[in-house]
Amino acid sequence: MTDENVEKQMQDVDMAPKSPDSKEEVNSAPQLPDEKTLTREDVLMAEIAALNDKYLRLAADFDNFRKRSVKESSERAERAVENLALEILEVVDNIERALNSDEASLRDGVEQIHKILTKILTNHSISPIDSLKEQFDPNLHEAIAYVPSETEKEGTVIDEVIRGYCMKDKVIRCAKVAVSKGKKEE
Repeated sequence: MTDENVEKQMQDVDMAPKSPDSKEEVNSAPQLPDEKTLTREDVLMAEIAALNDKYLRLAADFDNFRKRSVKESSERAERAVENLALEILEVVDNIERALNSDEASLRDGVEQIHKILTKILTNHSISPIDSLKEQFDPNLHEAIAYVPSETEKEGTVIDEVIRGYCMKDKVIRCAKVAVSKGKKEE
C-alpha cells in the first residue's frame, strides 16, 4: 500500500460512525450550550475578583515578611548585645577580684582589666584615635581648649583630655583635645 492509500483508509476510519457504548465517547459528547451564556462583563468581573484575591494574598504575604524581618532584626540586635554583655561580664569579674585584693596588687589587676577591655574593643573593630602631636581634624577631634605653645605650631593637638574611638572607618566618639595657638604674642 502506498502512503496515499493508508491516509485515505485512516480518514475513512475517522469518518465511520462510532458506537456509543465506549465510555470515552459518551463523556466527550458535544455539550449543549447553557441557557445562560457568559457575557464579557461576567468574564471581566471574574478576572477582577481573581486579581483582587491575588493582590490581597500578596499584601498579606508582604505584611508577614515585614513582621518577620522586624522580629529577626530585633533578635539579631539582642544577640549582639548578649554577646557583648558576656565579654563585659569577664571584665566585671576581674574588677570584683581587684576590689577584693590587697592594695599592692591592685595596680596589676587594673592593668589586666585594661588589657582585657582593649582586646574586647579590638575584637569588635574598635580602635583608639591617635591625637597627640597630630594636626587638628574636626572630623576626629573636638577642641575644648585653644592654648598658646612655645614648642608646637598652630593647629597641633597638644593634649588629649578624652580619647576618641573609631569602629572600622567610622568615628564613634571624637577625641576631646587641647589645640595649640602657636607662640604667644607679646
